[in-house]
Amino acid sequence: MSRLFRRALLALAAAVITLLCVGGPAVAHGFSSTVYVHVTEGDGGRLRTAVDVEYDLFVVSAADSEHDDPLFRSGTAAFDAGDAAEQAAALRAHTRPAVKYVTDRFSVTSGGTACRATRAGDFTIGRHEGVPYAGLVLDWSCPAESADHVVRSTLFPDGEHYVRDAKTIVTYEVGGRSGSAALDGEHPSFSIGQAWYERFWEFFRLGAEHLLTGIDHILFLLALIAGSRRPREVVLAATSFTLAHSVTFLLAALGVVDVPPAVVEPVIALSIAVVAGWYLWRVWRRGGAAADLGAAGEGHFGLDRAGWTRLGVVFCFGLVHGLGFAGALGIHDAWSWTLLWSLLVFNIGIEAVQLAIIGLVFPLLILIRRQAPRTGVWTTGTISAGVAAMGLLWFVQRVSAV
Repeated sequence: MSRLFRRALLALAAAVITLLCVGGPAVAHGFSSTVYVHVTEGDGGRLRTAVDVEYDLFVVSAADSEHDDPLFRSGTAAFDAGDAAEQAAALRAHTRPAVKYVTDRFSVTSGGTACRATRAGDFTIGRHEGVPYAGLVLDWSCPAESADHVVRSTLFPDGEHYVRDAKTIVTYEVGGRSGSAALDGEHPSFSIGQAWYERFWEFFRLGAEHLLTGIDHILFLLALIAGSRRPREVVLAATSFTLAHSVTFLLAALGVVDVPPAVVEPVIALSIAVVAGWYLWRVWRRGGAAADLGAAGEGHFGLDRAGWTRLGVVFCFGLVHGLGFAGALGIHDAWSWTLLWSLLVFNIGIEAVQLAIIGLVFPLLILIRRQAPRTGVWTTGTISAGVAAMGLLWFVQRVSAV
């Protein structure tokens, strides 16, 4: 075994382990929470913010922060009963601690001066991705007239230990400006007067982080890489996957599709197992020749029948993964059009990481296959077996949780 080959094998193992460790913290999307905020101009020169927060998390966090056990008991009982009217009633009965929790962690400043919040209307109950959300409208009176309003959100911080990751998606239509921003613990604020490239970077970063912290999507990509026999196959598979979830993004923004997470998440897990199992089946049928091409089909892509079939399967599953990506940003309401540009940038962030992973892993895999074909089959087979096992495990877990 040559020194170059040994180095390639060690590098491939290190690359896979690194990817799994980086992606490890977020096994399922359910461990995070998203706050949705829409900012508009209110009456009398005030700024109006409509804040939607996940109901059960809001009840637990507010009750714990304000030491309000009755809020916890009544709120969780209403949540368990699935009664929207009772959920709203529980919050109305404890308006002060509920509003205080939000205003202590969500703020607006104008010209560097803090604005004062006033509640406008009662709490409302809606749903995002099939989950109950509490809606609170706040009007902000700002002492200084300025177009540079800064919105800051530290709702549901990691220190509360109720969620692993929380982000706030903000859309705004103020003073002739419209746009969106993504806030999290490391980037908790933004200015409505920010430049376009600053908004670009925010959603690019969010897309990159979403893929890196979503180990299910990374494992799906590893399954594609392990089962690809030639560079053109992995490029075409990645392109097919990209086109598919881009289509889903657009359809979700248009409000054409709205599939509940209870369906999307198990199918994502199943897709991981199927794509990895596809290659294992080839190894079982063809042994060391699993990486060989059959008779190439017509056309300049040079794919055989198995390659074209696999490409179609990847595209179909890519549509479902796109629903998972879309769910991360709550693409389902009428205002989703204002997010469209940012969603495309979010998608670019996903693709940048995806291409980086392919560029890191696939050349090493090709080198191993050329130096020792049999070892290459065992290496890719082992990776595929592990990925398939994880996919099946997640599928059972997610179906059981429905």
